[in-house]
Amino acid sequence: MKNQFLFCFLLLSFVGYSQKKVLQTKFISEKIEIDGKLEEPIWQSAAIASDFIMFEPDNGKPIPENKKTEIRVLYDNDAIYIGALLNDENPEKILKEITQRDNFGTSDLFGVFINGFNDGQQDFQFFVNAADGQADCITTDTNGEDYSWDAVWKSKAVITDKGWVVEMRIPYAALRFSAENKQTWGLNFFREIRRDRFKYTWNFIDLKLGTFTQQTGVLEGIENIKPPTRLFLLPYSSFYVNANAAQKTYGTLKGGLDLKYGINDAFTLDMILIPDFGQTKYDDQILNLGPFEQQFNENRPFFTEGTDLFSKGNLVYSRRIGGNPINYPSPEANEEIIDNPASVNLINALKVSGRTKNGLGVGILNAVTEKTYATIFNKSTQQTRKEVVEPLANYNVLVLDQRFRKNSSIAFVNTNVTRNGSFRDGNVTALVWDLNTKKNTYNLAGDFKYSYVNSIDAKKGINSQLNFSETSGKFRYGVGADITTKDFDNNDLGINFETNYYSIYGNSSYRILNPTKYFNSFSARINAYSQFQKETGKIQSNNINIQINSNDKKNHYFGLGMDANPIETYDYYEPRATNRFVIRPTKIGGFIYISTNYNNPFAIDFNPSYAVFDEPGRNSYGFSVGPRYRFSDKLSLNYNFNFFRQNNNKGYIDSINDDMNAATPNTIVFANRNVITYSNTLSGKYALNSQMTFNIALRHYWSYAENKNALSLEQNGRLEDFTGYTANKNSSFYSWNADLSYTWWFAPGSQVSVLYRNNAGAFERNINKEFTSNVTSLLTNEALNHIFSISVRYFIDYNEVKNKF
Repeated sequence: MKNQFLFCFLLLSFVGYSQKKVLQTKFISEKIEIDGKLEEPIWQSAAIASDFIMFEPDNGKPIPENKKTEIRVLYDNDAIYIGALLNDENPEKILKEITQRDNFGTSDLFGVFINGFNDGQQDFQFFVNAADGQADCITTDTNGEDYSWDAVWKSKAVITDKGWVVEMRIPYAALRFSAENKQTWGLNFFREIRRDRFKYTWNFIDLKLGTFTQQTGVLEGIENIKPPTRLFLLPYSSFYVNANAAQKTYGTLKGGLDLKYGINDAFTLDMILIPDFGQTKYDDQILNLGPFEQQFNENRPFFTEGTDLFSKGNLVYSRRIGGNPINYPSPEANEEIIDNPASVNLINALKVSGRTKNGLGVGILNAVTEKTYATIFNKSTQQTRKEVVEPLANYNVLVLDQRFRKNSSIAFVNTNVTRNGSFRDGNVTALVWDLNTKKNTYNLAGDFKYSYVNSIDAKKGINSQLNFSETSGKFRYGVGADITTKDFDNNDLGINFETNYYSIYGNSSYRILNPTKYFNSFSARINAYSQFQKETGKIQSNNINIQINSNDKKNHYFGLGMDANPIETYDYYEPRATNRFVIRPTKIGGFIYISTNYNNPFAIDFNPSYAVFDEPGRNSYGFSVGPRYRFSDKLSLNYNFNFFRQNNNKGYIDSINDDMNAATPNTIVFANRNVITYSNTLSGKYALNSQMTFNIALRHYWSYAENKNALSLEQNGRLEDFTGYTANKNSSFYSWNADLSYTWWFAPGSQVSVLYRNNAGAFERNINKEFTSNVTSLLTNEALNHIFSISVRYFIDYNEVKNKF
């Protein structure tokens, strides 16, 4: 009888967890004050969502009674309202660090996830932490969470003697839903108790399944509302003061307008007129000794917000838009370049994106950049002339992404760059698929891309990949292959480093889904990858790595890994010449990392690594250490130091071509060198409240490559001593960046930002190994560039203006 009772209990529990929960809401006509008190009588008559279930670490465990969570939802003609009672038997232990927007900090957290079409495709997520801070994002299973998306909504969090309370007002303009009279929305609620690192959801999310957005509950009861006119204007004005030793201090006043317009219930138009990106984060430049360009993060909000559709196929590298000019000026023997712009100005840009109720996603991105000149000075005539380095250019992206069965999609993507005149144009077309079984247990993903470059030497190329994987359970695996032809080139609007190869790869992993005696989480993964030069079949890359990651019962994180290249490989990229290669030796290395619990006021990250090569005296080692201290809920500082050293590294430094008609250089020169890198970063904030913060971000970087002796690359790929080479090809690059800023969200969606920035950098052939002087030499008036700026952006919602007048 006991066994029968236990079986019935487990069966009912499983059915309860696997079914979608349903919450009824009700219409209100009275006004609700967003004050975190829930004192309006209408709140007491609303249905309650409760019985939360643990998401992590003990997936499926009910929330304890002393942490009982009750959520109520109301709506009117303009917005949806959420009231949350988050009980806690120890309210004095609730963590509540004050942070900037979209930064959770060390705080308890409450969130609501809304899908207005209830189609399992994407959630609009809104979070409030116990310090009254806001965060929001768009989430898809394919691309994860996109916190660059920002909506305008109201919230208030208040800590009480029973726990804490959250009240939220989310206007319909911040959501997407159909025009039907009777609405059914996907809905879930989230709670994190930070001191325990316990995460709970209202509708159970089973970690055994490879999906998140499809495991939501349902909100019913919303009727006879209409999607509002989604018209938002964001006018701005900015003032910049620039100063350095080489030019007179000058000021610049800028103004412009960003616009967002909801074309219909699904599609949104975003436009920027007279862009201003002067306050975006600086780039972390490095000493780049390799054959490929350095890839930078995108920090401009327009190109990061709501771009999940444009990431299909990884064809768009938005830093191309307004990036380096396509051409380098060509001075004559008696001329010199006196001005060569490092970037191209963006004239305007627009995006149209959205998804219909039938699952068709449409994305259009268009941008225009201005004609750009370099200035060249003639030493003989004392005259200057202009040379076009980038013509007027149009960048365009089109994405059609059809989703079906709520968890699969097939997409068509086209990118096109058209430059005025006889300059190079580029076009890439792709078919991308992401197919999942009905139960989200297996996945088949891949793409087929075709590129066409229209220039003096027109070329066409193909890139394709296919991957199959198991995506559920404790044990998972994946296998795949890809191929890229020699002339595949998507670099006009994308970024691609390697061509003319095919590869095969596989992986296998294990993870625990519930805590054990020693671990809250534990996972192990092994990956194997082999790449072959397409024409010769020579192996270009071969790697096996093993990684283990864990989180103990005190929420400290530990990990270790081993990395091996067990076979000599043929590198066709480092020689920088057609049909030449250098043979790379075998290698084995490893690393460990330790990250202590960030809940503690003091925490530290530590990550040492070591690798040894099958060459005399060749090895590499380094470490990073990152202490952080939270002085109070308002003040915190994070410091990070990185050191990395490569002994007897072998790399390209020069080419010697005695015969100008030869297809390849006569001699390719490598160097046997030591490469040493240091970097120091410091970041911190002081928050007056959740709307007003002071921030600091400092970075010092120094890396140098000291050549010990020159080597010549032989036709067989081996390196031999080259005693006749005497040129100084040492490299030393050091840089300094400092940002001091103040931000104030003085109204919903409206911000004042004050920024002082200074920076300096230098590249030299002569290496000064005194670390202190390399720092102080960057901090002089002669070296530093100074920028002081004030920017004011004001958010205007057409609906609010309409209601007032």
